[in-house]
Amino acid sequence: MSERRAGQVLQRIAAYLLAAGGLVWVFHDVNGPALAKYLLRFNAWWVALGLLLDTLSYAAQGYRWHLLLRPLGRIGPLRTTQAVYAGLFVSEVLPMRVGEIVRAYLVSLWMAKDIVAVVPSMALERLSEGIWLAAGLGVTAIFVPLPHDFLVAGDIFGLVVLVLTGIFLTLIFRKKREAPGSGPEKPVRPNLLRRLLSVPGRLEGGFRSIGISPSSIAAFFMTLLHLALQAVSFWCVMKAYGLPFSLWVGAAVSLIVRFGIALPNAPASVGTYQLFCVLGLTAFGLGKTEAAAFSIVVFILLSLPLWVLGFFALSQSGLTLLAVRERLKSMRAHG
Repeated sequence: MSERRAGQVLQRIAAYLLAAGGLVWVFHDVNGPALAKYLLRFNAWWVALGLLLDTLSYAAQGYRWHLLLRPLGRIGPLRTTQAVYAGLFVSEVLPMRVGEIVRAYLVSLWMAKDIVAVVPSMALERLSEGIWLAAGLGVTAIFVPLPHDFLVAGDIFGLVVLVLTGIFLTLIFRKKREAPGSGPEKPVRPNLLRRLLSVPGRLEGGFRSIGISPSSIAAFFMTLLHLALQAVSFWCVMKAYGLPFSLWVGAAVSLIVRFGIALPNAPASVGTYQLFCVLGLTAFGLGKTEAAAFSIVVFILLSLPLWVLGFFALSQSGLTLLAVRERLKSMRAHG
């Protein structure tokens, strides 16, 4: 087994161990009969509202991506939303967030562009989410007492976001590099090496083309809508379940869960989702058994529409899970 292949296997094993460890911690001292009782109680109207808002949040994400891709060419918001759902579905089935590669591949295929050209728009999606999450954490801390460890982690996260924002602004405002061919003649390199060396410059060009424009500003505020809809949908499930928490507490727990599943992990973030959901709820005084039951309910309810719509989006794209696996193997072999 090659060193690269061994590293990939170890990453996958670590992801599954983290998921298993999270589930063991969540359920190891939970009261079984009480858990079953908690699982059976919920209000269908609040559930319906939560599912609707969650679905709209991904539509907002798709529209945001459509705005960020404008400098690259024309692609409609329905197409970008389809790619978002297809990618989410693949990430629910396969580990390590490979759905991000799938949605980038689909959009590059539909726009007849190289996949590297799509990456800057996706990086700016994550950067804008980081900015709003850091700001949301600060605002939420004013209204509800957050766990100290989470505040420390939030401070570190905010510092990282600040640094990344500075790098982005530097890239788009600094003087453009000398065009190829205008300087001294450089030795000819093999085609593959030339392509690899050109990637940083192409990414920088992509960031610069998006820049600070009406579309990118609109996309930045669309991120706020996307995150707000997800937080409110999470709170709606809390209301459906009968938990006596305010919207601010719901937003805080949603933030904790989002931070917890941010890194690539097991398929559907199973294990880590439940772990951070229980950590968040118990920090606000909820018993562990009830928190564990709720972590199952909210995970299933908010995942169901994603699975259904994601499966439909992937099937309509002409791509299959088998094809995704084969393309990933091909990319790793040439990586």
